[in-house]
Amino acid sequence: MKDRHVIEALGKAEVVIENGEIISIGEPMVDYCSIFDNGQHNGDLTKEFIRSNIERRINEFGMCTPKRSLNVEDTMSFGTSETLKTNMINGNVDCVVGACEGVGTLLIDDAELVQGVGGRVSALISTTPIDEVIDKVGRGNVLNPETAELNPLKGLEMAINRGYKNIAITIIPTELVKDLREYPKPEDVNVYIFVAHTTNVSKKEAELLFDYSDVISGCSSVNIRETAEERKPYYSGKKVPLYAVTENGRKLLDERLEYIGYGLCEKDYPQDFTHSPKPLI
Repeated sequence: MKDRHVIEALGKAEVVIENGEIISIGEPMVDYCSIFDNGQHNGDLTKEFIRSNIERRINEFGMCTPKRSLNVEDTMSFGTSETLKTNMINGNVDCVVGACEGVGTLLIDDAELVQGVGGRVSALISTTPIDEVIDKVGRGNVLNPETAELNPLKGLEMAINRGYKNIAITIIPTELVKDLREYPKPEDVNVYIFVAHTTNVSKKEAELLFDYSDVISGCSSVNIRETAEERKPYYSGKKVPLYAVTENGRKLLDERLEYIGYGLCEKDYPQDFTHSPKPLI
């Protein structure tokens, strides 16, 4: 099988990596991201900056290669992986159904591995198996080691069959969010759905995510922000807010905020979009 990994990175630019080399970089949909306006870079998402950022990830921790390191420090104050890591440490989550390049869908029950897998990798669109990485995460924890299949619904089924009771799922926008929420599960099993990489979702997609998710990243999405304005969930952050759509989502997000000494989720509407990425799409 050809070694090929497709991710959507900064500004939702499609990046293809084969054998540890960047093969192509698509045009970013977003021109500026305030997260990268940090004194080292002005936040402009040019193809040159995207290339240098992805090459640094490949060189520093072996992204999309057999040298992949799973020892990754917290990247953001309260990103998805950081929030789930804290909640696993505190006993609120006992399994994360996640995705890793070279692995596909996998079950994670180690807090450090939650961060190691998801901390610095963008949206994973497709991937192929890398045996060295599969062995590092534990072959028995991988949904399909032969194909590196990405299928969160099958991952949820696998987690329930393994006996996990508090299961978090990290996904990119998909209609499967409804199937995940409505999946038949034992009464003593809780499922928490975290959605990231929402840039360019339609209004219909945004409403679907708010109907069935627990926590949603605002990314560079105008429709996620506008749907939040209508529904007024709790949230934290102004540059790229995380929306706690449900009470469970709020509790999980607050757990991380308290852990790092930040103020808890708020309902401050209308939102301040001054420091948002540009353009919102």
